[in-house]
Amino acid sequence: MSRLVIRNVSVLVVPEQGECRVDEAQDIYVQDDRIVAIEPTTPASVASPAGAAVAGDDEVGEVIDGTGLLAVPGLVNSHTHSPMVMMRGAAEDLGIEDWFNRRIWPMEVNLTAERVRVGARLACAEMLLAGVTTFVDHYFHPEQIAAVAVEAGIRADIAPTFFSSAGQEAIDAAVDTTRQLTRLHPRITASLGPHATYTVTDDDLRRTADLARAEGLRIHLHAAETADQTQASLDKHGVTPIQVLERTGVLDAGALIAHGCGIRPADLPILERYADRTMVASCPKVYLKLAMGEVTPIKGLRSAGVDVGIGTDGAAVHNTLDVWEAIRMVALTQKQRENDAEWMTLSDTLRHATRGSAAAAGLKGRVGALEPGHQADIALLDLSAPHNQPLHDPRAALVYSVRASDVVTVLVAGQVVVRNRQLTTMDLPEVLAEAQSLAHTLVDLSAGGAVQHYAP
Repeated sequence: MSRLVIRNVSVLVVPEQGECRVDEAQDIYVQDDRIVAIEPTTPASVASPAGAAVAGDDEVGEVIDGTGLLAVPGLVNSHTHSPMVMMRGAAEDLGIEDWFNRRIWPMEVNLTAERVRVGARLACAEMLLAGVTTFVDHYFHPEQIAAVAVEAGIRADIAPTFFSSAGQEAIDAAVDTTRQLTRLHPRITASLGPHATYTVTDDDLRRTADLARAEGLRIHLHAAETADQTQASLDKHGVTPIQVLERTGVLDAGALIAHGCGIRPADLPILERYADRTMVASCPKVYLKLAMGEVTPIKGLRSAGVDVGIGTDGAAVHNTLDVWEAIRMVALTQKQRENDAEWMTLSDTLRHATRGSAAAAGLKGRVGALEPGHQADIALLDLSAPHNQPLHDPRAALVYSVRASDVVTVLVAGQVVVRNRQLTTMDLPEVLAEAQSLAHTLVDLSAGGAVQHYAP
């Protein structure tokens, strides 16, 4: 058995309800991939390398000194397209239609397995160094993303993207890949990945929902991304995108909905009926940058019992995979949306970033909290930098001040994947060199064509 202890560390405690708090001077005991105990640090435990027993055995393999550090649950990026880091900065100052039709979908004609692999390596490196221990992905060549996640030591839920326009053979291939990914590695889970309600037909959504129910799979898709998309759905079909998801059985099967900015008050009772298996991922920087007009209606969703996670979307629009930045923007945009400075408190924001995002990843009760029995996905932060000082309230620092560079050490499933701000699983200079050598081939638009046309 593998045993590890983090000594004398402050611990962020995120209860399911109520105020979050920070408990100081704690020892976190890890056995194999799980947290087995969190106990107050004592003079005896500090003096002894072995310290208190772990699961009845007084031998501890590794001791990490947590003095002066804050332990938080490893972050979950609850919706992203990780290989799109290769398009970072290549589609700027565009509205959503031009962003898709003039840049992104024409660029994706250039996707190859190798380019996706290289992009996924860069993405995993960026996320791990920032304390992200799980990402929820939706993209092409998903087998490459999964292989990189295994290599990097990160946890991932991966949905192979498909459009109806690609034909039944392509859809069948995506479904078969989902099945294969579920068997790949304990840290890898997989979801069915229809792209969106406006790019996948109702018939294909019904077949997807039937398959999801039959095989115990989740569905991860884009829906009601903007108010304009919802209105377009009403104009063309007489129903909102959320009504489409209900009538096709997607909500009944269980779904992670990306964005949901166009969710209307009348949609909330529908979502409430499926709140035990429906989640929404909010990526607010994207909504601001593309001038989408609305953000995810988190207050309404929470009133309907729907869990909401926080994500970055792809770096082709978010520019980073920095979930700390996304956390900050969720808090700010929700206060603005509700015109209420007392809404989206520090504790509520942190709960969305941890427990809510874990639920969005389909990992509720497994990650998202530092508690015995949970996976040992842990990030240790140093809050001593000037931008965090003086530290009147570490919770406020986590929401409004922390930077990715404050992350010192990261564990995933009990394994140290970042130590003293250095990756242990990948050679970062090599990762960067690979990405720099191939990035220009992906953003080249000379080939013409596009993988899809945006016209919701």
